[in-house]
Amino acid sequence: MILVLHNVTSTQRLVDTARLAFQNDVMFVVTKVGGTAAQAGVPEASKLAYKLGKPFLVLPDLKDAVDLLSPEKVFLVTNSSQKKLLGEDLKGKAMVVVSGAENGFSKFDLSLGESVRLSDVDVDQNPVVQASLLFYCLRKT
Repeated sequence: MILVLHNVTSTQRLVDTARLAFQNDVMFVVTKVGGTAAQAGVPEASKLAYKLGKPFLVLPDLKDAVDLLSPEKVFLVTNSSQKKLLGEDLKGKAMVVVSGAENGFSKFDLSLGESVRLSDVDVDQNPVVQASLLFYCLRKT
């Protein structure tokens, strides 16, 4: 599985999501990084990935990640979706994208894959919580 953190500006969100991804042995990709996340978060996550021997990739945009990595399925996690992501959806080379921005995904971003939700909780969750829920659900299946 490939976990993508898209459109992030917070150093802490990037580093926390990276730690979670590296602990769960998935490829971690960051796209559309800005602000302090680009200045301090990417170097910190890169250092952590190197120490742990984990794959880490930084790309300009989500479309670049989809084109370069060629996943079989792309899932964008958003609470506005009615479809729940199931463990069996992640068989094969699946890409799961969480948004690092408060306003979620753009229409263009949503056109790159299928929008899904992780739980029945209707409150917005930050990407660290979404990734945690994802890994928890995968372990239960």
